[in-house]
Amino acid sequence: MSKASREKGQRGEREVRDLLRQYGFLAVRDGRLSADLSHDVPDVHFEVKRCERLSLPEWTRQAEMDAKEGEVPVVAYRRSQEPWRASVPLDFLLGLLVDRKYGLR
Repeated sequence: MSKASREKGQRGEREVRDLLRQYGFLAVRDGRLSADLSHDVPDVHFEVKRCERLSLPEWTRQAEMDAKEGEVPVVAYRRSQEPWRASVPLDFLLGLLVDRKYGLR
């Protein structure tokens, strides 16, 4: 991986860190930690990708492999000049929607 690619990935992790903070979560991006992005979102593992060419199946497999037992693998990604998006398991999304519909959050 080139230095420019690594730096772009690090910038992406800092952007996601800042978004998490905007929503009230604690988040730290420190490449020295065991996880590049540490946060207090319960039971979620984030895989952050800042790439022009999308490889969602590959990124999803990586997130699934890196997630600890009981964690939901979430792939946060964006290309240049585009907003951040996330790929999550459908049952996780549906659970969030049910919680919201019935005011459980």
